Amino acid sequence: MPDSTTPTFPAPGAPVPDFDMPASRGRHVRLADMRGRPFILYFYPKASTPGCTTEACGFQEALAALGGTGIPVIGVSRDSMKAIDTFADKQGLDFPLASDATGTVTEAYGVWVEKSQYGRKYMGIERATFLVDAEGRLVRTWRNVKVPGHVAEVMTAAATL
Repeated sequence: MPDSTTPTFPAPGAPVPDFDMPASRGRHVRLADMRGRPFILYFYPKASTPGCTTEACGFQEALAALGGTGIPVIGVSRDSMKAIDTFADKQGLDFPLASDATGTVTEAYGVWVEKSQYGRKYMGIERATFLVDAEGRLVRTWRNVKVPGHVAEVMTAAATL
């Protein structure tokens, strides 16, 4: 049984936690606005870092290849809107990148976790992706994502919805 420090991810088939966040280019993203269509919600640690840039650009390329007819993608980090807007503009990202500055959404999705680097422990976002169906239920989760090949795997799974 998880204790209060163990993150809890939504279970497959369960409704995903609600969200309502400001997003890049003056947009706002809400779970309520996504009802009726499947979507991809991915969490990334920090805007403008190498792995996050590769992942975001991978989603942008996949969406461009679908000619705008593909499944919606929303990226989420705890960065400020200024950092997110700079990142989106510099990389030419057309899909929304949301700011969870309060941490409410990252905690609800179980991706705010203790990390360790060079022996230093700190809290940060676990790179994770959630595939959600048109009724707002979780279809699949990818945790501790390794960026190479990840976008292709997610888009293949999304094509089955």
